[in-house]
This record gives sequence, C-alpha cells and structure tokens, in this order.
Amino acid sequence: MSRILVVEDNANLAYGLATSLELEGHEVVLAEDGAAGLRAARERRPDLVILDLMLPGMDGYRVLQALRGQGESVPVLILTARGEEADKVLGFRLGADDYVTKPFGLLELLARVAALLRRSGAGAPAAAPPEPVRFGDVEVDPGCRLVRRRGEEVALTPKEFDLLWALLRRQGGVAARLELLAEVWGHRAAVMTRTVDMHVAQLRRKLEDDPAAPRHIVTVWKAGYRLAQ
Repeated sequence: MSRILVVEDNANLAYGLATSLELEGHEVVLAEDGAAGLRAARERRPDLVILDLMLPGMDGYRVLQALRGQGESVPVLILTARGEEADKVLGFRLGADDYVTKPFGLLELLARVAALLRRSGAGAPAAAPPEPVRFGDVEVDPGCRLVRRRGEEVALTPKEFDLLWALLRRQGGVAARLELLAEVWGHRAAVMTRTVDMHVAQLRRKLEDDPAAPRHIVTVWKAGYRLAQ
C-alpha cells in the first residue's frame, strides 16, 4: 500500500481525490494548507505528494521548494488551475515530477499517479491496470476505455465513461453528486450538479433496457447515485 499526501484547500475536491485513491488501494493523508502539507510530508513520510499551488498561507511553490531544500526526493505531482507555460516551467524547475491542470480526467490522474509510484518503486497496488468489470449485460474495460452491451460496443463520451467508472469503482456504494463533480469534472465552479444528472440520463439511455425505470444506474434519494449489479 502506498501512502499519498494530498495538499488541497478545496474540501470537496480533496474528499473526491481521497475516495478515488483509497479505492485504488492507497492510504491517503489530507492537508488543507501549505504549512500543514509541509508538516505532514515530514511526519507521515508519503510515497507521493499531490500538491495544489494556490493554497492559503504558504503556497504550493514554497512547499515544493522547502521539500526539495531539505533533500526530500518524494515524487510531487502538482494539481492546479494554473496552466500557463511559465507556471509549469517554474514548477518543474523547483523539482515537480508531474503537472496536471484542473479540470482533469480522473483516469488520467490515476494513471499519472501509478506511473510516478512505479518509477519510485512504491506503486505496486496501482501498477496493474484494472480488470474488465461486468454488470447486467454490460462489460466495461477500463484499460481500453471500451464498453460493450450484449457483445456490441457502446459509444460513450469521455465524461460518460469516467462517470460510469466512478460509479463502478464504488462496488455498489453511493456516490454523491458533489463527489462525482470533483472526480469527473475536477469540481469546476461553472459546472452544476445538473450536469451529473444529464450525464446519468445519457448513460441510462445507452445502457438500460428501460431508462425510465433503470435497474443498474440507480438514484438514491437525496444522496446521489449507485450502480447495482
């Protein structure tokens, strides 16, 4: 099991990331500001740090500079809305190992995390690609991002696939709309929870026999959605 430190002041996004990483088999430590993140990196000795740049008090650049100044070689993945080339160049000069801009695709982020852990020798739980999963007459292959229903390929948009996989990975557990926003859309302020509902409706139209009375992609009243086998 790898230990991952997430330094992120957006509570909803941090929770969504923690849930996704824990489902992949990792232990997750959360810190909501730069000083707490630096302290956690020293005390908890993570195998990987996911670091936001725009943090209260001590920003992510200063956290990264402090870590590298102390000789810490832990892999650091910067996760930020700041996507200008100058921001990326500065991050890499200060010692970042990877740089992902918000909004991000969850599967891409998990793949980058797995690659960093694998290179550092700490990523065995996340290194193997997930096996295909079935529910009802639907088969989902996350490695190829393919969905088949009754043997026929179903064309899903990237966001529809990410949403379906986010539900599948919970193995029947309930996913709140805000969790899904954080995982699939990177919790953009411009994205409303209605977006989740619209994409769920599209998945039901493509994957359910009766979208108006779904058997698998089920609404949990006042909570969110879950995927029933």
